[in-house]
Amino acid sequence: MIGRIFFGILLCGYLAVILPFSASLTNRPIVVKLGTLPEAEPLKMMAGDHRYLVAQYVVAKVLFYYGSLVEHHSNKLVLEPEYPNMFKMMQTSSKLDPWNADVYYFTQASFTWEVNKIREVNEMLDYGMRYRTWDYQLPFFAGFNSAYFLKDFTSAASYFKKAAELSGQPLMANLTARYMYESGQTQMALGFIEFMQKHTTDTKMIQLYEFRKKALVAVLTIERTVGEYRRRFGTAPPKISDLVASGLLAQVPDDPYGGSFFLDEKGVVRSTSKLAFGGRQPGQKMHQRETQ
Repeated sequence: MIGRIFFGILLCGYLAVILPFSASLTNRPIVVKLGTLPEAEPLKMMAGDHRYLVAQYVVAKVLFYYGSLVEHHSNKLVLEPEYPNMFKMMQTSSKLDPWNADVYYFTQASFTWEVNKIREVNEMLDYGMRYRTWDYQLPFFAGFNSAYFLKDFTSAASYFKKAAELSGQPLMANLTARYMYESGQTQMALGFIEFMQKHTTDTKMIQLYEFRKKALVAVLTIERTVGEYRRRFGTAPPKISDLVASGLLAQVPDDPYGGSFFLDEKGVVRSTSKLAFGGRQPGQKMHQRETQ
């Protein structure tokens, strides 16, 4: 009898520990923390001839981590990305293997719109150009960053010229200039994203570009409607809801990043999400409609 009581106590104690532990394992995010790396130079010395494999492992780890965050966001789970740590790891990887294309493509995709590290990204692209001397996409990325984000059209022209020479497609620079001056900045950005989608094979990055593409399509739709409102009424709309009230816009498009679109004091289309994962203002609910 005493043995059964003792066994029952042990069983209850075991269940009291294992059930909450199992539940925490089931419900925890796929990736909680990205982790850290040693500095590039010591790591290069330790890795020796295996530094290229280490570099690829680092890139794969960051891609998996960020891809998990994209999937969580699709399921309405908001997790703040470790952007500084991610960027440092990609810098380390570029020092281990400066020929690794994924380093530059992922850096371009994730640290421009998301965290506005435009100059830092261009510095990394410049570094990559010293090694990937045949890769026209690196100067193409840098040219886009210079024109779209930095408004440095002189640098942009130089980068685009180099991209055109490497690709053997002189129309590349002309088409980009046409987007810039005739169609506007949002149209230029949309063309860039479509180019990136066509030249990317990683499914996680394609999903990331799809988020950005949907957001830019929504912004472009609102911008064009604002232009039509100006032509029709001779003035800018005070708020986005006026576009709907006027009948020019059926409804305000959704922001795939979970924010709400609005017009700032200059009439520029903005979003509370800042078109970035984790960029919503504190307390901002998913898909809350802002029309002011």
